[in-house]
Amino acid sequence: MRIGLVGAGPWARETHAPALAAHPGIDFVGGWARDAAAAAEVFPRAFDSPADLFDAVDAVAFAVPPDVQAELAAEAARAGKHLVLDKPIALDVDGAAALAAAVDAAGVRSIVALTRRFAPETRDFLARAAGLGPVAAEAQWLSGAALAGKFAASTWRQEQGALFDVGPHVLDLLSAIAGPITAVDSSRYDAGSDTWTAQLSHGERAASTVSLSLRTPVRPTVMRFSAHSARGLAVLESRETPSTECFRVMLDEFLASIATGTDHSLDVRHGLALQRVIAQVWAGGGPTVP
Repeated sequence: MRIGLVGAGPWARETHAPALAAHPGIDFVGGWARDAAAAAEVFPRAFDSPADLFDAVDAVAFAVPPDVQAELAAEAARAGKHLVLDKPIALDVDGAAALAAAVDAAGVRSIVALTRRFAPETRDFLARAAGLGPVAAEAQWLSGAALAGKFAASTWRQEQGALFDVGPHVLDLLSAIAGPITAVDSSRYDAGSDTWTAQLSHGERAASTVSLSLRTPVRPTVMRFSAHSARGLAVLESRETPSTECFRVMLDEFLASIATGTDHSLDVRHGLALQRVIAQVWAGGGPTVP
C-alpha cells in the first residue's frame, strides 16, 4: 500500500514517519509540508503540493493542525484516498461533519490515530473493565506539554489546550469503558492551568468524570483511568508501549480494513462523535463554542 504523509512537525518525526517507514505492508512514498526544510528531513520524497502527493499514493496520513487536516483530508477523500487521521479530526463540528461526509461519499476507509487504543496494556484494561459492567469511570490526564518541550510551540495546542489535544484520547477511552457518551452533564474550565473538569453520562447505566490539563507542571505526565462496579475495580496507569508500536498495530488494522472493505470502529464517524462531545464540554465551560 502506497502511503504519503502530510505534516513534518514533532509528532510526524517521532511517530508517523518512523512507523510508516518500518511497516512491511507499506511503501512510504513521501510527503508534503509547508516547511520545505522540514519536509526534506522527514520524507523520503518531498512533494510540491498536497495534490501532487495525492496523485502518487493510495492512502494519506495526517500530522497537521486539526483545521488544516479537515480541509486537506476531505480533498484526499474526494481523490479516492484512504485516510489515517490525527485527533481531533477537525477544529469544530461543522468541519468534522464535512470531512465525514466526504469520506462517506467517496467510499474510502479511514482510521483515527487514537494512539493508546492500540497499546496492549490499554486493551487488557478494557477487557478487565468490560467484565465489571462498570457503573462509574474516572479519567485524569495531566501534563505540562503546553509549558515547555517539543509541543509547546504548537499554536493550536496553546489556543485549544487539553480538551482538544488529549481530550479525544480520554473521551474515546471513556466511551470504550462505559459505552457511548450520551450527555455532558457539567463542565468547568480554569484558564490559568488549562484544567477542564467534566461530568458525563453514558446512557442510564453509567457516569464518568474527567480532569484534563496541559499546563500542570508535572513530569512525567499523569494518565489514569479507572472503572468500577459491584464486581470490582480496574485501573490503567501505564503508557509503556511506544507510540511507534501502537502505530504499527493501527496500520495493521487500517490495511485490514481496506483489504476487507469494512469500516474500522475508530473511523471518521467515531471522530465526529468525539468532536460533538468536545463541543458540548467546551460550551459548558469554555469562552466560546468552537
